[in-house]
Amino acid sequence: MQDQTPKAIVEQLDRFIIGQHDAKRAVAVAIRNRWRRQQLDGEIAREVVPRNIIMAGPTGCGKTEIARRLARLTGAPFIKVEASKFTEVGYHGRDVESMVRDLLDQAIAMVRAEQAQAVNEKAEAAAMDRLVTLLLPGSDPEASKRRHATASVAAEGDSSAKGGFVATADSIESKQRLREKMREQLTAGALDDKEVEMNITRRPQTSVMFANMGLDQMDPSMADMFEKIIPEQNKRKRVRVEDARRILIEEETDKLLDEDKIVSEAIDRTQDAGIIFLDEIDKIATADGPGGKGSPDVSRQGVQRDLLPIVEGSAVSTRHGVVHTDHILFIAAGAFHYAKVSDLMPELQGRFPIRVELAPLTKDDFVRILTEPQGALTRQQEALLGVEGLRVVFEPGAIDAMAELAAAANERLENIGARRLMTIVETVFDEINFDAPDRVAAGETELRITDAFVREQVAPVVADADLSNFVL
Repeated sequence: MQDQTPKAIVEQLDRFIIGQHDAKRAVAVAIRNRWRRQQLDGEIAREVVPRNIIMAGPTGCGKTEIARRLARLTGAPFIKVEASKFTEVGYHGRDVESMVRDLLDQAIAMVRAEQAQAVNEKAEAAAMDRLVTLLLPGSDPEASKRRHATASVAAEGDSSAKGGFVATADSIESKQRLREKMREQLTAGALDDKEVEMNITRRPQTSVMFANMGLDQMDPSMADMFEKIIPEQNKRKRVRVEDARRILIEEETDKLLDEDKIVSEAIDRTQDAGIIFLDEIDKIATADGPGGKGSPDVSRQGVQRDLLPIVEGSAVSTRHGVVHTDHILFIAAGAFHYAKVSDLMPELQGRFPIRVELAPLTKDDFVRILTEPQGALTRQQEALLGVEGLRVVFEPGAIDAMAELAAAANERLENIGARRLMTIVETVFDEINFDAPDRVAAGETELRITDAFVREQVAPVVADADLSNFVL
């Protein structure tokens, strides 16, 4: 994290997100301040609170993508939640504390994956030994040694037992050679399609079983009790060797992991590095207009009141322990078409000191989005059709045409930002994607996308206002 300066973070975000420099700077500084706080002494570190951010801008301009890419870049636990899914306590819906529990679950999964990677070599070796034993019943040399040692003790003093140990040693050595040969075959993948019979243990999926009852709404101790009283399911089943190896590696990994250590580290990571992206926060603002004052959603103001202590800093009880939210970074976002940031409760506004306005995307932005990012839509289409053996070449005029048509559609219809580009590109490639196998079979290997071709595919839809409402 020391090498991730604000400038470096912005440069990394620029590889995936076009424009919105102010928003990138804001999140980069917030992440750097978090690292700076972790270098301080305990007393002053406790006093430094996160500089939470609220981003306001039209849909499709990059708000969610900035937060998601930031989390991947920093390796921090991250969840995205919609404020509109929460309701005031007492109404049907999720309570706001569930976002912290979800964040902790994410952190536990991250730490477990890291710990599993650290013990992967040992787990694979142990799994391989078990798999060899399953394929060669009675070939375990350690078990043979124990059996023969017991037999030797029983036969001690019997003169007829002389020479028996040599034969036993030869037998053990022979079984060892057989196991080594089997291990070599398994490593080479020569036995992957062979079937083996084994016991498979499955843990109860309480989150699925009690989904309609809202298990995440229960008291953490009661949720934990439900998992304990439901026994594990053991089933003997024949599976392919390739699948058996994966199952055994998972079982051996679980044996090597320290669950208490994982949970403890995950709680620390959640409290010190967690990021919660709170989307659609404008939907819980009370304002005039559609969905504003007079709305039947009476819990709107209550959600803000319930959010306030979480953002301010409170202790949330989870099934794994207490999580303090004082240093979790909250990034809120909303389109704010019918409401303003000032329509939120003053106390809640005060907990988001950094406010960033994201600008609507223009035609020039669309051109850059189609050409610059690593995962640009044009590159995706090239890769997808390349699988069929069809090489796609975009001429500059085609890129400009798609950007122009997307900007025009956003002006005439609802402005959905960069999401419009995906619809435009899919419309351009609709027939091509369907006919690609036949084109290749007919000997076509290259397809050039021109300005005229793009307009031929998309312009009629843009011109028909009624059809545009459904297609674009």
